[in-house]
Amino acid sequence: MRATRYFLAVVGITYLCLAVWCSLQPEQTSQLVGFKLEPGSGQSEFLVVYGGLELGLAGILLLPLIRPKQLESSLLACLIVHACLVLFRSASFFLYSGIQPMTYRLAIGEWIIFLVSAWLVWRSKATA
Repeated sequence: MRATRYFLAVVGITYLCLAVWCSLQPEQTSQLVGFKLEPGSGQSEFLVVYGGLELGLAGILLLPLIRPKQLESSLLACLIVHACLVLFRSASFFLYSGIQPMTYRLAIGEWIIFLVSAWLVWRSKATA
């Protein structure tokens, strides 16, 4: 359980930092992943998805720090979200060309989080 709590805290803090970075420096962060921010709607969408959604994920992943009983549900949410990210990111590599280096770095991080969260879920079921 300690490893799971630590893992979720690290991933949650990472998402918190990403949310702040994307919200405060949208031009820089959007360029790193190949987004062109169109005034108005494009800026709004980037702020909401890359700022707001990442902040929401941070909250879900950090929740066990103040509500320990939420550990299993937060871990399961982490697994589901990252399984979807890995699935869609992997598909995107087959569908599109011209992928920027930062996108590959994000993919590596998503795969690591997915695999570690899958292992932690499996381990928790095996010891239960």
